Amino acid sequence: MKKLFLILFVFITIYSFGQKFENLAPTPPMGWNSWNTFKSDINEQLVMDVADTYERDGYADAGYKYIVIDDCWSLRERDENGYLVADPEKFPSGIKALADYVHSKGLKFGIYGDAGTKTCAGYPGSKDHEMQDAKTFASWGVDYLKYDWCSTRGQDPKVAYKAISDALYATGRPIVLGICEWGTAAPWTWGKEFGQLWRISGDIAPCFDCIVDHGSYKDWGVMKIVYMRKNIRKYSGPDGWNDFDMMEVGNGMTIEEDRSHFSLWCMFSTALFLGNDIRSAAPETIEILTNEDAIAINQDPLGIQAFKYTDIDSTEVWVKPLDKGNWAVCFLNRKSGPVNFEFNWADHKIKDPDFEYAVDFSKDKFKLFDVWAGKKAGKTNKAVKTQIASHDVLMYILE
Repeated sequence: MKKLFLILFVFITIYSFGQKFENLAPTPPMGWNSWNTFKSDINEQLVMDVADTYERDGYADAGYKYIVIDDCWSLRERDENGYLVADPEKFPSGIKALADYVHSKGLKFGIYGDAGTKTCAGYPGSKDHEMQDAKTFASWGVDYLKYDWCSTRGQDPKVAYKAISDALYATGRPIVLGICEWGTAAPWTWGKEFGQLWRISGDIAPCFDCIVDHGSYKDWGVMKIVYMRKNIRKYSGPDGWNDFDMMEVGNGMTIEEDRSHFSLWCMFSTALFLGNDIRSAAPETIEILTNEDAIAINQDPLGIQAFKYTDIDSTEVWVKPLDKGNWAVCFLNRKSGPVNFEFNWADHKIKDPDFEYAVDFSKDKFKLFDVWAGKKAGKTNKAVKTQIASHDVLMYILE
């Protein structure tokens, strides 16, 4: 009997809900992450320059506030007391001084960790060091932790993410936890117990609709990630978000594809993390990434992820309920060439498949605001007739 009680006690302890600070991400987090562009080539000057660019190019004003250094920031081994140590060549002033600089700009600082014995690039992971590492991160002034899933053979993701969630909570410092488990164990069904967002896929690639096969793993184009998971939008919402990965806007796709990529990420209420070198971004890239109306769709307090309503030939129709009875509608041309597109609002009655939202455009009339033209565009009592370029979007806010 004592053995049975012991087993039950261990089971309850391991599988009980984690402890986390609430309301750290009432809307999807917005920021910059170093991995997509820089991989291991990171240093403190880069991070300081990014923080300065936030001010110069309007990213801070647009709502971006996190600056996150990804993998490869530490030495290859812990010190003699088991602590993580920042690489002194990359970060000679130390992580705390760097976080202080970021904070001095009114921004928040993030760092990378891993639930396994090693990170994806072979640096020390946090397995069996969760409390020690959480205290270290808190002492440095970390505000956001991206927590990866490499070198985790034999580990239970719920146990591992509960361990770091509890450890972060125990420090007393509110730190957003980004669960980067790649969607293999359906984190959308349990991630909100431990963190504020959870990756639904492997790493993104800077292409619109491709797969980059590395042999032992794959990177996924924008549209591959869009269609990777089904029936997960009902799990996403305030303080717990489906994470479609950092963005590739500005990293080699066409301007139309960049605009579509950003539009979809806004429609999906996913985290908006810049993945390009914003220090040298082209004006048209900055214009996309700081579009206040597109960002307003992403940051809408209702926090409902868009759903695909229908296909009209090669054009997808994505719909997102917004606060105050408003809607966002995004028309995406998947064709490798322009399309002449027509949408008669009055012909459509739309019902959200997961939530109690519906609209009948034959009865309900709305004013249209064209997000990318930045202007009013009539009302829904008149059909939309236009040409949409290859892989481009037409996106409206309906009020």
